[in-house]
Amino acid sequence: MAQVVAAVGSVNGSSFPSLIPRRSFGSEAPKNHIQNWLEPVAFTARVPRWKEEGSGRGTPLLMAVVERLSPAETEVLPVSPEDLPEEEDTFQHLKGIQKWAETSSGMWTRPSVGRKTKIVCTIGPSTSTREMIWKLAEAGMNVARLNMCQWHLHHYTLRIFFTNYLFLFLTHTLYQGPEVRSGDLPQPITLTTGQEFTFTIKTGVSSESCVSVNYDDFVNDVAVGDMLLVDGGMLSLIVKSKTEDSVKCEVVDGGELTSRRHLNVRGKSATLPSITEKDWDDIRFGVENKVDFYAVSFVKDAKVVHELKDYLQSCNADIHVIVKIESADSIPNLHSIISASDGAMVARGDLGAELPIEEVPLLQEEIIRICRSMGKAVIVATNMLESMIDHPTPTRAEVSDIAIAVREGSDAVMLSGETAHGKFPLKAVKVMHTVALRTEATMVGGQTPGNLGKTFKVRSKGHDYVPANHMSEMFAFHATMMSNTLGTSIVVFTRTGSMAILLSHHRPSGTIFAFTNEEKVRQRLALYQGVCPIYMQFSDDEERAFSEALSYLQEHGMVKDGEQVALVQSGRQPIWRFRSTHSIQVRQL
Repeated sequence: MAQVVAAVGSVNGSSFPSLIPRRSFGSEAPKNHIQNWLEPVAFTARVPRWKEEGSGRGTPLLMAVVERLSPAETEVLPVSPEDLPEEEDTFQHLKGIQKWAETSSGMWTRPSVGRKTKIVCTIGPSTSTREMIWKLAEAGMNVARLNMCQWHLHHYTLRIFFTNYLFLFLTHTLYQGPEVRSGDLPQPITLTTGQEFTFTIKTGVSSESCVSVNYDDFVNDVAVGDMLLVDGGMLSLIVKSKTEDSVKCEVVDGGELTSRRHLNVRGKSATLPSITEKDWDDIRFGVENKVDFYAVSFVKDAKVVHELKDYLQSCNADIHVIVKIESADSIPNLHSIISASDGAMVARGDLGAELPIEEVPLLQEEIIRICRSMGKAVIVATNMLESMIDHPTPTRAEVSDIAIAVREGSDAVMLSGETAHGKFPLKAVKVMHTVALRTEATMVGGQTPGNLGKTFKVRSKGHDYVPANHMSEMFAFHATMMSNTLGTSIVVFTRTGSMAILLSHHRPSGTIFAFTNEEKVRQRLALYQGVCPIYMQFSDDEERAFSEALSYLQEHGMVKDGEQVALVQSGRQPIWRFRSTHSIQVRQL
């Protein structure tokens, strides 16, 4: 099954201005409008940081304060006139928190940054118009995703959609893979506990007691006593008997069954190939339309990733591959799968259906850790704001879920049904934006990874991966430290995107402004945390290129007069330098 994704930029300053950063020298930029998007708001709140102790576990500084102010040790002092300004400062501090709560703009004063964690939105019936896509971008969407198996689009129709709606945006990604789904229903069916219900491999069956499935080997994959989960457990049925073409079940947990619902067997993975015949058609369509990413579902081992990459290479297609980790069979092979790919998606819905749900948070943390250690992009998906499909506000647990994904280091968080067919798609995006932005404000950037010098691996002949340029990685780390120490943003010039991705891996506190003369690279970088990709034709003169880039940032309100920026020259392909020369400059605007 296939999905198409397009990376976009937010238009409200909450996210990086990816809709505009094409370097158009000589044209009048909408400076005032962009400054309104990017204008940071002063933020006076202070959040307790975690203090490292010998045990390796953190202790909130706030707890230490509470201990010191225990009743046995507290001394009550009279209020003197000198104390009054301090009380006023406290009041202003609380007003600052309230002011932040009423705005969705950035909170950093120096360096100026927007939200760094990217937001992926699934486009569906609720958001499939040009107007709604723009509104999603204004609310904070960075990446637009189309689920082909839900859209049921012919390629011709999809091409029209690309032309009319998605031509505005940065990245198009085709997302495919096998899925077992129920068939179409004329209207929803209500299943009650104890009721008998049948799934059949016969096509076109839809009644109150029986519905088709899209997988011919479905009968062979299930056994009597298996638990079938619909949409990750929204409904559950136990298999009672089988015939040649049908599986008869008893409803355990009832509910409403609608068209094309996803089916899982608890503890088992389907024997479907990771890339079906329909997927190969979609892949060819994506190659013709120059998409930027493919994401493969239910990857069980690295073989399918190599197979897809070999095919793309034979087509001279510069398309990256993201693996969707959602199968129990993929867990033993996580390292090899992620190493072979260009990024991973933590698909918690199917993962929690095939594995015990208590394992999902641990697997999410582990997958993010592996991706970070290998310098791969990682997306956390499924059920992030599920309640907002029907309700205008999220549960507090969902808010915490977003914050945890951001803190664990994900490059992006994803909305599925919330924006595809939910009642409040724009509010869902705004909630995700605000929570991510607030969480990022409490995080310390630029911490040294434990695998410095071993992060990036590039493909050699065959399927072996070898360490990339150690010098570039060292410069990325030290540029991050310099940026954090001086409070600067980072400017990097790149033809392949590798240096910008390296810098993103180290998570500097400031924005990474990545100038590139390759449109494909600009589009791809839209997915990575903290990176603001900008298209620019490189001049033959090094100093002129630097000057034009810095002027562009000033003109568009991305940096302020008097602010310092760290300018990095490194990476696999030298630009205006010898291959053996790497440098970091700090320039004041």
